[in-house]
Amino acid sequence: MTQDEQFMAEAIRLSALAVEHGNEPFGAVLVKDGEIVYTNENQIYTAADPTFHAEAGLLRRFFAETHITDLSGYTLYSSCEPCFMCSGALVWAKLGRLVYGASDTDLGALLGETGSACSDMVFRNSPHRPAVTAGVLREESLEVLRAYFENHQKG
Repeated sequence: MTQDEQFMAEAIRLSALAVEHGNEPFGAVLVKDGEIVYTNENQIYTAADPTFHAEAGLLRRFFAETHITDLSGYTLYSSCEPCFMCSGALVWAKLGRLVYGASDTDLGALLGETGSACSDMVFRNSPHRPAVTAGVLREESLEVLRAYFENHQKG
């Protein structure tokens, strides 16, 4: 298992945990120098905050606890491609690298929607462009998404 797969497996584990905690299946892991420094799962329902996505919530809490706001030396692993809001936050945080499993287009297909290349659209038009690796453990991520959205509507 590669290092990207190892950290993505943790993000996917967190996405399943989010479901167990009553939220949607999304997880995020922040890594620096090959070590996990912070994790978060989607909490839109339990926090009663529709903006508490796995990535945005991770950033909010990490910044508050560490006072580190420049993530140029960090990699964020997300079980699913970050939405427009989260991608914008990653730009402002100057994230060095983004790795995700399923794409927003994959998620859209599960939901009977088109989906879009959210992160690419935001990064392409922004002053800061994190490096992106897509599709790491994509099928494993899709399994968790599929299991949840077969019985639930999005947000």
